[in-house]
Amino acid sequence: MKHSASRFFAYIARLRWIRRWGLMRNAIEENVATHSWEVATIAHGLALIRNHVFNGDVNADRVAAAALYHDATEVITGDMPTPVKYHSAVMREAFGDIESRAETELLDLLPETLRDGFRPYLAESVQDADTRALVKAADRLSAWLKCQAEINAGNREFEPAAHKIRQRLDEDPLPEVGYFLAVFAPDYSAPLDHLLGD
Repeated sequence: MKHSASRFFAYIARLRWIRRWGLMRNAIEENVATHSWEVATIAHGLALIRNHVFNGDVNADRVAAAALYHDATEVITGDMPTPVKYHSAVMREAFGDIESRAETELLDLLPETLRDGFRPYLAESVQDADTRALVKAADRLSAWLKCQAEINAGNREFEPAAHKIRQRLDEDPLPEVGYFLAVFAPDYSAPLDHLLGD
């Protein structure tokens, strides 16, 4: 059986070339592929925390996969900095439309028989509320951890962003977020010798 070629994964692989935090001076460069992996691991952790600590019942694997693809559209749109994206209602609406069109464009790159299988991961609008909330929380945690890494590297430009993001995290109603901040976040800034127990 002959199969038509698809450019889908060639596009996805290019996420490594999309830089994040474009409006700010970075001491530590970050790309969308690296960020997506971190969000996926944190989201998976949040889902397991929900299930095992707070007696929840979410599909942690589905949450992790949705997180892995949460910024996939940026291979088409680029990384739109948060201050620009949320500058006004008009900007939010316009960018929402652009993201929706980019989701469709990415799905259209897939063979038709695979589109429905990928849709729950690429199209946020069809994800269940728990998945969306956990991925968003993981995305926010990743952003805060990035800010902390920049501040620890002596880059004070990230201090206002760190403060705003931490305020949102502290206001987050998800108990998994508080658990992650208390149990896992403190050692992110620890030197390797400390992590190794020396």
